Amino acid sequence: MALELFNRDNELRGYSLIRATELKKQIEPYLDKTKDLLTGFNLTEFYSIQKERILTHFNATQADWEDWRWQMRHRITDVNTLNSIFPLTEEHQLEIAEVGRTYRWAVSPYYLSLMNFNTLNDPIILQGIPKAEELLDSSGEDDPMGEAFTSPAPCITRRYPDRLIINVTNICGMYCRHCQRRRNIGETDAHKNRDNLVQALDYVRANPEIRDVLITGGDALLLSDGTLDWLLGELHSIPHVEIKRIGTRVPVTLPMRITDNLMFILAKYPPIYINTQFNHAKEVTLEAKIAADKLVSAGVILGNQAVLLKGINNNPHIMKKLNQELLKIRIRPYYIFHAKNVKGTRHFIPSIQEGIAIMEALRGFTSGLAVPTYIINAPKGGGKTPILPQYLLSLDEHEAVLRTWEGKIVHYENH
Repeated sequence: MALELFNRDNELRGYSLIRATELKKQIEPYLDKTKDLLTGFNLTEFYSIQKERILTHFNATQADWEDWRWQMRHRITDVNTLNSIFPLTEEHQLEIAEVGRTYRWAVSPYYLSLMNFNTLNDPIILQGIPKAEELLDSSGEDDPMGEAFTSPAPCITRRYPDRLIINVTNICGMYCRHCQRRRNIGETDAHKNRDNLVQALDYVRANPEIRDVLITGGDALLLSDGTLDWLLGELHSIPHVEIKRIGTRVPVTLPMRITDNLMFILAKYPPIYINTQFNHAKEVTLEAKIAADKLVSAGVILGNQAVLLKGINNNPHIMKKLNQELLKIRIRPYYIFHAKNVKGTRHFIPSIQEGIAIMEALRGFTSGLAVPTYIINAPKGGGKTPILPQYLLSLDEHEAVLRTWEGKIVHYENH
C-alpha cells in the first residue's frame, strides 16, 4: 500500500510539474513585454528632473509644488507657456494653438511633469495636449449619453432605479482630450451654485428609493473643503442614502489635493467610495500612491474607471500592467469604459473587438482583482452595458457547455 501511495504521489507530482510548466509558458510573452513597459515608479528620476524644470520656469519652490491651489493657479493653458518650458517644433505649436481655439485645454504642472516630449506618442501627452485629430472628425455628439434628457432636477443625472449623479462643477486639474463632458468645460471655471445643489438634495430627499449618490463634475474634489463638508454632511443625514460616491481624477492629475483636512472631512461620512481614472501605468507614481494611502487611511474605498483609448492603452499588456500597478497602491480596477462618441474625440475610439481581446487576456492570466468589467455606455442615457467574451457556449436543462479562459471546452452538469 505504501509503495502504491508513493507511486501515485510521484505520478500526481509529475502531472503538476508539467502543468506548472504549461502555465509558466503562458505568462512568458507578457513578462517579456513588461521589460519595456514603463510605470510611474520606474520613472521617478525622470519625473523629478521634469518637475525641477517646471519649478524653475515659475520661480517656485517645493512647498509651492505641494500646494494644490498653486497647481491650479499655474495650470498651463496656452502654447507659449508650454513652449517656454518644453520647446516644441513650430508645427507642433501651430497645431496646439489651432485646436485650442475650438477646444479649451489645461494641464496641471504636476501632470505636465509626467509628459515625455521626446516622443509625441507619449500616452500622457496624448491625454493632455491638443492634437489636430480633434478637428478632423466632427461627426461625434456633444452629449452622447443624453445627460440633458435624464436630468429631472438641477445638477441631477438619473439613469437607474436606485442611484443618481449630482454634477457639482466643470473644473478639473486638467482637461482630458477624451473628456465625455467637454461640452461643459466652456471658457470659464465654475462650480454649481448653492441654490442648484440645494434643489438637487431636495430631489434626493423626495425620492426614498435613491440609496446611492455619485458626486462628480468636472472633478468633484476641486470643490472647496467647506462645500464638500456641507454636501457630504447633507447626503449623510438622508436616511435612505446608504453610500456616497465621488468621481475624481485628482489622484492622477493633482494628487496634492489629497490633504490632511480633506481626509478629516471624508472620514466623517462613511461609507465613501471614490472612483478615479488612471489610464496608463505611467500615471501610477509615488505621489499617486501617497494620495491613495491617505484616502485609504480615511476609510475610503478606492476603485478605478479606466477609459479604453486608441493609442494609449488599447493593448492587453498595457492594460494588464496598469491594473496590476493599481492593485499595488490599493486601487481596485472597477470598469474599463469604451471611449464614447464625443465630438472631437473620435480618434480615441478603438474597436469593440480590441476591448474583448483585452478582457480575454486578463481573465485567468492575472488575478481576478485585476479584472475590471468592460462597459459600453448605451446611447442617450441607456446605461452601462457589460461586454464579455463568450464563455457560455450553450445551455439547456441538462448541461452547460463552457469555454475556459484557456479556450478548452468543458461540459458542466446542470442540476
